[in-house]
Amino acid sequence: MSVTKLVVANRGEIAIRVLRAAADLGIATVAIHSADDAASLHVAQGDEAIALEGRGVAAYLDGAQIIERARESGADAVHPGYGFLAESADFARQCAEAGLTFVGPSVDALALFGDKVQARQLAAAEGVPVLAGTDGPTSVEEAEAFFASLPDGAAMMIKAVAGGGGRGTRAVHSADAISATFERCRSEAEGAFGDGSLYVEQLLERARHVEVQMLGDGTDVVDFGERECSVQRRYQKLLEVAPAPGLAAGLRTRLLAAAQRLAVASGYESLGTVEFLVDAADQGDDAAFYFIETNARLQVEHTVTEAVTGVDLVQAQLRIAGGATLSELGLTQDQIPPARGYAIQARVNMETLSADGQTRPGGGTLTAFEPPTGPGVRTDTYGYTGYTTNPAFDSLLAKVIGHAPTADFADAVRRTSRALSEFRIEGVATNVGFLQNVLAHPDFVAGRIETRFVEERIAELVDEGGHPRRFVATEGPSGGGFAGAQVGTADPLGLFAHDRAVKESHGATATESADLQGPDGSIGLPAPIQGTIVSVLVAEGDTV
Repeated sequence: MSVTKLVVANRGEIAIRVLRAAADLGIATVAIHSADDAASLHVAQGDEAIALEGRGVAAYLDGAQIIERARESGADAVHPGYGFLAESADFARQCAEAGLTFVGPSVDALALFGDKVQARQLAAAEGVPVLAGTDGPTSVEEAEAFFASLPDGAAMMIKAVAGGGGRGTRAVHSADAISATFERCRSEAEGAFGDGSLYVEQLLERARHVEVQMLGDGTDVVDFGERECSVQRRYQKLLEVAPAPGLAAGLRTRLLAAAQRLAVASGYESLGTVEFLVDAADQGDDAAFYFIETNARLQVEHTVTEAVTGVDLVQAQLRIAGGATLSELGLTQDQIPPARGYAIQARVNMETLSADGQTRPGGGTLTAFEPPTGPGVRTDTYGYTGYTTNPAFDSLLAKVIGHAPTADFADAVRRTSRALSEFRIEGVATNVGFLQNVLAHPDFVAGRIETRFVEERIAELVDEGGHPRRFVATEGPSGGGFAGAQVGTADPLGLFAHDRAVKESHGATATESADLQGPDGSIGLPAPIQGTIVSVLVAEGDTV
């Protein structure tokens, strides 16, 4: 069995990523979109596009409608990307009942790892360390009792049983803050996942967030090494690195083995990520670490693992969904390439941060959008010039990945920073300057990273001045955003190419402005716009 036609049940950059991987495998593709998301770039990337009824997030969470549209299109598989329905055991089950292959873990694995309490219990049973915590959905009274049982000075994490991405998760340092924080987490989890259940565990104050990329075929599992994810803002990742810089070899071996035990015990199939906290007070081979959760889906930061291994993880995921084994893919553990150098992913969000850590959301129309390119640089995005962003969706606009094949982490830092300096984004506020500040910080360059890195340095990281801008920004006389030179039509080297608004204001139709070449190959200007200032491109050999 193989996948022949795929519906991508997502939007934005991750939908584009999956659509491209499928196209490269010769799989026909279908993009979907909500009523208010038709202008998103992913819609143009599929062989077909289907409009869903409904607006905003709700449309992408309407599993029954997505399945109905998929069947009507003749698709035989659905890829959920990440977020939305990606970790829904019910959606995966409904796909199977409709005769559609769900490109992701099995229903049982989704149910298991979708409940973080059950996942903790499996980890403990497999000898993987977990932090002290409650063993099931927890009431506020039980949370208060657990906090009271902790040693003096200890803190507690309140966490959502379902979902991920930091939603429904907050730290509590005093007993009098428990009730209000608990309710805030419950409300946030209910809104994000439709499940307000919470549990609590002891907070590890100084920790690195390290995760392991897994791939299984239902029988065998392999790992692709680890990623460092400690640069976070309120438990949401901002930069990720593969492999984790400065991680002791013995500790790495122990982390990979722990992830393997969990994946094998669950009979894991497809892509998944096992996440750990590592005690930052001890950087040696015997440092303590603790299981957090398993994300049973394609991860946002899969890109850096692809960069250092050269393996297309999404294609591997699609081929396993089509029935291939790891052995048939040439991806048994001894065939996994070792990490080559370092890769860094910077999440470009439509937001800015204030000195007190508050986030100010951004949005609007992208009046200029030119992603960086070049050796070792990858940009995953759905942005384009003229696109008006939609506040109904996540603030992530682009992921910039810089990869350097050398053993010096600083080389990858410089490449990623340089790439960000080339990223021209106008019309929308972003966190590019903040990301550049993180990359320039000596503690980051030295690999001295932990989960409180941003929190403790926020005042110095939000000062966005002083970074080079390695692109040319041009404007017309009225600030209209013309790109290129602007000259009078008397210029004998001007090749006509001007803004539609200028054409129409002078009475020229789209047809007239497009059909300017005479039989001798010369270019002429319609009378209504002669003498107008226009934006031009010059082509060698053309006459005007």
